[in-house]
Amino acid sequence: MNFITLEPEQFREYAQKSPYKSFYQTPEIAKLRENSGWTPYYFGVESSGKLLAASMVVAKPAFLGKSIYYAPGGPLLDFEDADLTGFFMKNLKSYAKSHNGYIVHIEPYYELVERDRHGEIIEGGFNHQKALNNLKNAGLIRLPKSDEPKYSFVLDIKDHTAEQIFADMKRNTRNHIRKAEKMGVKIRELKREELGIFKQITESTSNRRNFTDKPLSYYEQMYDLFHGRGEVMFMLAEVEGQLEDTISKHLRGADSQNYNGHGRESDTEISGRVRLSRCDSDDREPSTLRNGTSNCKTPLSAAMFMLYGDEVIYLFSGSDEKYMKDYNAQYLIQWHMIKYAVEHGFKRYNFYGIQGLPDKSSKDYGIYDFKKGFTSDETGRVTELIGAHELPVNMIFYQLHKLLSKLKH
Repeated sequence: MNFITLEPEQFREYAQKSPYKSFYQTPEIAKLRENSGWTPYYFGVESSGKLLAASMVVAKPAFLGKSIYYAPGGPLLDFEDADLTGFFMKNLKSYAKSHNGYIVHIEPYYELVERDRHGEIIEGGFNHQKALNNLKNAGLIRLPKSDEPKYSFVLDIKDHTAEQIFADMKRNTRNHIRKAEKMGVKIRELKREELGIFKQITESTSNRRNFTDKPLSYYEQMYDLFHGRGEVMFMLAEVEGQLEDTISKHLRGADSQNYNGHGRESDTEISGRVRLSRCDSDDREPSTLRNGTSNCKTPLSAAMFMLYGDEVIYLFSGSDEKYMKDYNAQYLIQWHMIKYAVEHGFKRYNFYGIQGLPDKSSKDYGIYDFKKGFTSDETGRVTELIGAHELPVNMIFYQLHKLLSKLKH
C-alpha cells in the first residue's frame, strides 16, 4: 500500500463511489474552509493502481503556531479493516508531524450500530465495534462530543412510493400536512438574492430556541458552491394574498377544525389570530413581503437541504412562531422534499440530528418526535455514528493544549 496525495477531482471521483461518502468530504467544503483560513489537502491509499481509501483534510494554525489537521465527515475508508485503518492513520500522522501539526481530528460518516425507529439496537443487525477497536489500536482517542450530530433520524425511501410513505406516517403528521395544504401554504425554492428571507427566519428561530445560527455569508457560500451542482436547495413555505381572507376561508364555517385535537374554535379565537396575521396595511408584521401593489406573501417556514449521493439531508431550518400552529408549514416543507427525494431516485431522506438517543424526559425530545412522525417502524430508524476521534501528533503540545483547555473551562 502507498500513501499518496490526490488532485481534487481525483478525490471527488473516489468519494462519489464510496459507501461512506458525505457532503462534508467534498472539494466544495474544502473551499468553504479555505475561505476561513484553512488549507485543504487530499490524501489516498492505493494498491496496484486502485484507491482503497481517501480523505479531504484541512489544516489551520490553532495553538502556539502549531496546526490542527481535521477531516470533517472522513476519512472515507472501511474502519473494520485493521490494516487499512492503521496504515492510513499512521501516514496521516506522519504527514501532520512533518508539517507543523500537533493533532489530527476526524469525524467519519460511518455508522456504529444498527438501531430501530425508537433508538433500540436491532438484534442481529450490524455492529461495527471492531471499527472502534481498530481506531483505538491506531492511537486515536474517542471524544465524548462531536461537532456534527452523532445521532440522526432517517427515512428509508428506497423502493417506496410517496403514497406508501404518506399512508405510513403518523396520523397527526398527515393531518398537519393536509391542514397546511388547505390553508393555502405554498412551497418554493429561494433564489440566491432571497437568502436574506431564509436568514431572517433562522435567526429568529435561533434566538427563540437559544442556539447559534450561521451567518448569511455561510448560506450564500453554500449556495455558490453547491447549487450549480444541484446539491443544495433552500426552500420556503409561504402564504400568498390577504392572510385575513385565508384564515377566514379555512377556519370559519361549519367544517372548521383544529387538528391538534381541541375541536372547533370560537370566532374570538380566530379573529385574534387574524389581527396578528394581517399584512394588508402599513403596520403589517415586519416578516411579510410586498408582492406587487395589492397582494403580499408571508414567509412561514424555511429549510436548507443538501442533496448528495444517495440521500437528501435536512440541514437547517426555522419557522415564524406566530404562524406555526395555524399553518403547520414546517410539515409541508418536509413532505414536499420527501416527495422530491422519491421522484428523483434518492434512497433515503435524512432528517439529520437528534439530541442523543430518544428520551421523553429530554427537553429536545420534541425534535425527535417531529421527525419520527413522518415514518413507520419499517421506514424510519435512528442512526448512530462512530463519533469524533483525535490522534495526538506532537505529544508535548497536545498535553499542554489539553491542560490549558481544561483550566480555561
